[in-house]
Amino acid sequence: MRSGYVALVGRPNVGKSTLMNSLIGQKIAITSGKPQTTRNRIETVYTDERGQIIFVDTPGIHKAKNRLGQYMDDVAEKSFGDCDVIMWIVEPSKELGSNEEHILELLSARSRSCPVVLVLNKSDKLGSSEDQRRALELYTERLGPEVTQVVSAKEGTGLEELLSSLFSLLPEGPIYYDEDVVTMMPMRSIAEELIREQALRLLSDEIPHGIAVVVESFKEKRPGFFVIEADIICERESHKGMIIGKGGSMLKRIGTGARLEIETQLDARVDLRLFVKVRKGWRDNEGFIRSFGYNLKR
Repeated sequence: MRSGYVALVGRPNVGKSTLMNSLIGQKIAITSGKPQTTRNRIETVYTDERGQIIFVDTPGIHKAKNRLGQYMDDVAEKSFGDCDVIMWIVEPSKELGSNEEHILELLSARSRSCPVVLVLNKSDKLGSSEDQRRALELYTERLGPEVTQVVSAKEGTGLEELLSSLFSLLPEGPIYYDEDVVTMMPMRSIAEELIREQALRLLSDEIPHGIAVVVESFKEKRPGFFVIEADIICERESHKGMIIGKGGSMLKRIGTGARLEIETQLDARVDLRLFVKVRKGWRDNEGFIRSFGYNLKR
């Protein structure tokens, strides 16, 4: 049996969370078309007859513009030192941007002690194998990864080959978690993320980066029925009005979408009650950041 931790790293919006969800066969990490969707370290578990992989999804590495952004970069970079294999997720590109250059510097130092698997995601956007080869060369000529894999998390192609490569690089070890365990995240945290996901998908580009979600109450009123109360935190009064919408229409859409996702996770009925609160400049306020579940290192 082989087992260990595999960190998914990459710049924002390359499909890390979508790929992890596809590999474990269940939606745990939220996804959206907007960058910086993932803010915290999220662990999931894949188990089969070969052993067990604990995937560690990390925030996209980017140039931080506030204390929350710095926290996200710290989370991602710390994961480099806590894993057995690094999975660097990239997408087809004609040149390396500043984020990729920064990741290359980090990986160059780490790759001497930890194998790196280069994963070219979104292969559905490429036509021929020659296109794939050129896309991979952009990265491999700068970093000699242990393995290269081409996948499409969206279409589910190349995933079994990727799993085989990961197992081959992991050390021999025990099964850490029961076979039916998929994540160690508490349901309260999953609910917060699912609410934020709906906000990311439904609100304009300007707002989602400045929101957080905090579940204040999570109670099972009777078997198979939960009542959840959560606050959506934003930075401006004008954003509060946009989140609520005319006659509460936008907040209702966010709540309906999130409730359906939470009910699927719980396999139970949910009464979801959402409230919108303003905390000006919270992304640069250490007290607010900590109280919203982002534990800054000192």
